Amino acid sequence: MFDGFSVQRVRTQGGAIHLRRGGSGDPVLLLHGYPQTHAIWHQVAPRLARRFTVIVPDLRGYGDSDRPPSDPLHVPYSKRAMAAEMVEVMRLLGHERFAVVGHDRGARVAYRMAFDHPQSVVKIASLDVVPTLTMWETMDWTRANRAFHWLFLIQPNALPERMIGANPTLWLDECLRRWAAPGFAFAPAALAEYRRCFADPAVVHATCEDYRAGATIDVEHDKADFGKRRIECKLLALWGEQGLARRSADPLVVWREWAADVRGGPVRCGHFLPEEAPEETASALEAFL
Repeated sequence: MFDGFSVQRVRTQGGAIHLRRGGSGDPVLLLHGYPQTHAIWHQVAPRLARRFTVIVPDLRGYGDSDRPPSDPLHVPYSKRAMAAEMVEVMRLLGHERFAVVGHDRGARVAYRMAFDHPQSVVKIASLDVVPTLTMWETMDWTRANRAFHWLFLIQPNALPERMIGANPTLWLDECLRRWAAPGFAFAPAALAEYRRCFADPAVVHATCEDYRAGATIDVEHDKADFGKRRIECKLLALWGEQGLARRSADPLVVWREWAADVRGGPVRCGHFLPEEAPEETASALEAFL
């Protein structure tokens, strides 16, 4: 995977970030989600690299990036902290301004970045999410059943860590199966990478902290911004027709409450747009970027 990309490890104030870098042109940052790594972009990144400088990291706590200790308020795994770290990574690589594309948890880091670092973010693309505050406020039994992990991973006293740790491959594979469109098969090399990384108990713990932050401090940050300021850069919202975002209101209607300039639409797939529909996803991103 990622032919022609270099592998780098960039040390930030909070730890080291593992990433791949390829292409030339205007910089684009690609951020993955749960329970994956940067490998989700293995089909999209090479195509974008024909026209852009593409940076593809593992988020803090995921993959081969460092997993700093958390605290009782989950601050190190807040999207604010993760966004600031990604801005620092891009600056260390020589990119003061850049576009950012995020899938799943990566999209939550991306829109927080657009709020907190508007001077750095040129454009933002959000793949198969609605904002965290919206997600919690619209949680009903149907959405809770589909996104059951939101409620499970936030449980205290390391309960989800112990349960997942009993068979991390089973948990990972079940999440991938549930959220992809029926019958979709992940590329063997990507699946092997997800399984390798998720077998590390420290990754399991860090990713639970990501969700605990998403149920606490991230909500507070969203509440502080919603209705008081908006994302001013252009925003592309894409979602899977069978994905997680399209469960109640139209995602475009939702995002227009948060951002000034929103466009986008559905993609014929499940939750994992970059893997299930790489050509359509890459084409939409190219046109937007």
